[in-house]
Amino acid sequence: MSKELIRLANVSMAYDGEVVLNNINLYINDSEFLTLLGPSGCGKTTTLRIIGGFARPTSGDVLFDGVRINDVPPHKRQVNTVFQRYALFPHLDVYENIAFGLRIRKLEEEEIARRVGEMLRLVGMSGFEERKVDKLSGGQMQRIAIARALVNQPKVLLLDEPLGALDLRLRKDMQNELKRIQQQMGITFIYVTHDQEEALTMSDTIVVMDKGEIQQIGKPEDIYNEPKNAYVADFIGESNILDGIMIRDRLVEFFGRRFPCVDFGFETNEPVDVVIRPEDVDIVPADSGHLCGTVTNVTFKGVHYDIIVDFHGFKWLIQTTDFQPVGAQIGIRLNPEDIHIMKKSKYSGMFGDYSSYSAEYDEIGDAEMAEELEEEQE
Repeated sequence: MSKELIRLANVSMAYDGEVVLNNINLYINDSEFLTLLGPSGCGKTTTLRIIGGFARPTSGDVLFDGVRINDVPPHKRQVNTVFQRYALFPHLDVYENIAFGLRIRKLEEEEIARRVGEMLRLVGMSGFEERKVDKLSGGQMQRIAIARALVNQPKVLLLDEPLGALDLRLRKDMQNELKRIQQQMGITFIYVTHDQEEALTMSDTIVVMDKGEIQQIGKPEDIYNEPKNAYVADFIGESNILDGIMIRDRLVEFFGRRFPCVDFGFETNEPVDVVIRPEDVDIVPADSGHLCGTVTNVTFKGVHYDIIVDFHGFKWLIQTTDFQPVGAQIGIRLNPEDIHIMKKSKYSGMFGDYSSYSAEYDEIGDAEMAEELEEEQE
């Protein structure tokens, strides 16, 4: 069983009277890869700064191994941080950048060499000892920043959007590298990102945040498959979110039709939010579907098509490998396990209708057509 390492108990934070964190309760286990996920301004970086000692909460306690550390400065915590801006020393080579913290601690030269060599092997940078940091690529600098943070053998590594400056391909490679390093080192990683794919790829646990509050905590699969509210469903992946009524356990009604589902524990005839993921919708002939709609937009995404379909004035996103032309009448069938039921929340009615999404693609299409006409006239 995992051992608890860090706990935030009733932690709040306010700057100039503005609440940034509102009564956060969170525990983090030893050797866990935990990701704080949410948009800009949700409080995720403030949470990280409080754990690192760079900010002191307005109220509440930060516990490390059961000991309150609110007043412990950053350099006395068993925590190191990797920022998006790597903050490497440009006048030092790779070896001395990594060795910097060890020299401050006045370790023997032999021990410094052993640890630096170990870290370079860990991050795949052996042979770069004498390279100046301004001669490194973004990905290489990021690896050195991680090595420098880990060489001091912290119990926890804090990572604040460390892949944000990298291009897409390199970012995906580094996601795998970070997970490998974390598993190999066996230490706790607390990772901040606004990128849901990044969170799903690397994390043992995801903490979804919005406006200074935790919306849901869980494993990536649970967060994706069983979102707690419309905000989580919309932020983690694409979602069609509809108004429904839970007739009874395992039976929901929307669009005037009743559908079997697998959820239970709701009141009889309780208003609910219904989530249907775009990839879970089966397209069938119009006359044999549970629902029939009209295709209003089609976008090729490489592996699949994003199709916008109008059902009763509510536009769904469907992801399919089967091409359907604009204007086509199609049917859809829904399996019970593909219908997810959520309690109504303050986020109900804010997400899930792809009318605006469709309009954006229409605008893109109109702009492209205008450019083509201009080129023809020239």
